[in-house]
Amino acid sequence: MVSGIVYLVGAGPGDPKLITVYGLECIQRADVIAYDRLVNKELLKHAKPTARLIYCGKEPGRHGLIQDEINQLLVAEGLKGHCVVRLKGGDPFVFGRGAEEAAVLKEAGVPYEIVPGITAGIAAPAYAGIPVTHRDFATSFAIVTGHGRAEKGQDFLDWASLKGIDTIAFYMSVGNIAHITAQLIAHGKVPTTPVAVIEWGTTSDQRTFTATLETITACIQNEQIVNPAMILVGEVVKVREQIEWFKEGVLSK
Repeated sequence: MVSGIVYLVGAGPGDPKLITVYGLECIQRADVIAYDRLVNKELLKHAKPTARLIYCGKEPGRHGLIQDEINQLLVAEGLKGHCVVRLKGGDPFVFGRGAEEAAVLKEAGVPYEIVPGITAGIAAPAYAGIPVTHRDFATSFAIVTGHGRAEKGQDFLDWASLKGIDTIAFYMSVGNIAHITAQLIAHGKVPTTPVAVIEWGTTSDQRTFTATLETITACIQNEQIVNPAMILVGEVVKVREQIEWFKEGVLSK
């Protein structure tokens, strides 16, 4: 009889203090922690001394464990009766492939729980002084991936459907920003729509820059912004001038 369990835990957006209480409890009791690249390593200090830490990070040109191997790892450790934490940046169900891992665990008969986390699409703008909704500027908010699966090419989004969305948070989008802005403009967004890019949001390395749809590509290139970075499109970006609060090493431009 299986006595192990796998917790799919959202580690939050970067600041280790933003993990949930329950997520931290899971880390503290885990026998095995399989963690991603964007997980703040400070969280791993809460693991018990006997816990096995396994890096599962993915980044361009270099992967830790590929997804199939991660799935197999979670199943194998759960079937051994271990308490396993799959620690993911942000929330496991927001572009985190948590649903795929849960489905594999379900099929294998391994007990699991989903522990939600704070996603970067909300947290990074908040630390930059930008609300994703605002009674004067935005009553709708969309979370969107900035790149699609290779076999789908560039046409991975229903671009026309985004025209009426007040605030759009693009994940994993820095490398595809020229295509994204061109498509948004082509499908009805005004070229002067405000845009913010937030690099390493909620951490001590956070940098925020503001521009417009027609100038953000050059801004990203000039400032040499790299992932992880959130791109926020919408009039709410203007609110930053009123409520900016987090002290960054580099001021917004």
